[in-house]
Amino acid sequence: MIDLPSKSNPLPLQPHLDRPDWLATSKQEPRGYIDASVLRELWFHTGTTCNLRCPFCLEGSKPGDNRIQPLTLADAQPFISEALELGVDQFSFTGGEPFVVPEFIAILGEALEHRSCLVLTNGTEPILNRLQDVLPLLEKPHPLKFRISLDYPDPERHDAGRGKGTFAKTLDCLGRLHAFGFDVSIARQMETDEDPGINDAFRKLAASVGAPEDINIVAFPDFLLPGSIPDVPEITEDCMTRYHTEETRAEFMCMFTRFVLKKGDRMRVYACTLVDDDEDYDLGSTLRESLNVRVMLKHHRCYSCFAFGASCSEG
Repeated sequence: MIDLPSKSNPLPLQPHLDRPDWLATSKQEPRGYIDASVLRELWFHTGTTCNLRCPFCLEGSKPGDNRIQPLTLADAQPFISEALELGVDQFSFTGGEPFVVPEFIAILGEALEHRSCLVLTNGTEPILNRLQDVLPLLEKPHPLKFRISLDYPDPERHDAGRGKGTFAKTLDCLGRLHAFGFDVSIARQMETDEDPGINDAFRKLAASVGAPEDINIVAFPDFLLPGSIPDVPEITEDCMTRYHTEETRAEFMCMFTRFVLKKGDRMRVYACTLVDDDEDYDLGSTLRESLNVRVMLKHHRCYSCFAFGASCSEG
């Protein structure tokens, strides 16, 4: 059982977490927060190296990038074991591009022995070139799902950000993975005042390569580049009760997930997949200790979750 915080067992504060700017907004109002209740999903960052150089990448990923170091099987195994002890339901993986990482297939194989897995991929050469290694994963005890990035239903707009020809490769990958027997979904860009029927265009594309026309589509707002400090409203305790209910607060990723990554040759646990550019969200070296740290909603991407419900999770 997780030893969760209570009045008799208060939340421990890491050295940086007792600063006034962490606990209160710039107007000295108590900052909104989330106290984790359970670990349902554990995310792994495979590293910020990627075969593409997308100018909008929220991780700043590109070829050879080492801001977050490549994950190895030895790195991942202790966290897989600890997560299982804590009753985790699913393992999920993001990057960078996971299939650039040499040991990723081995990591995925180990995780699939225990729980279902979700992998975020750009659906281009790294995975297409390793399909012969991906196919045997269908025989694992638990299912593997792929979420594939298809930014816009227009090939020219998609290729403008990801590179010429990537739209066709990604769409082909979507169709192939579904034909092999894997569950698939689409990650797309969210736009201001977008056409309410935009998802229909994506579903037609999916159907054109044999994928289900009712395919799940996850839309994301622009999270900006790592280290960005945009002017967004600050989230107070009052905001979390005025605009959210107990049920909607439970949907915040930091309520039920943790994010494991490698920085400076050390494995660390962060609050969620969107805040690894801010060391305030480094919650420790183990999952247990991370679940006992209150997560203050200070990062500008916290506001995206607050306003749009932009969770990276997918059951």
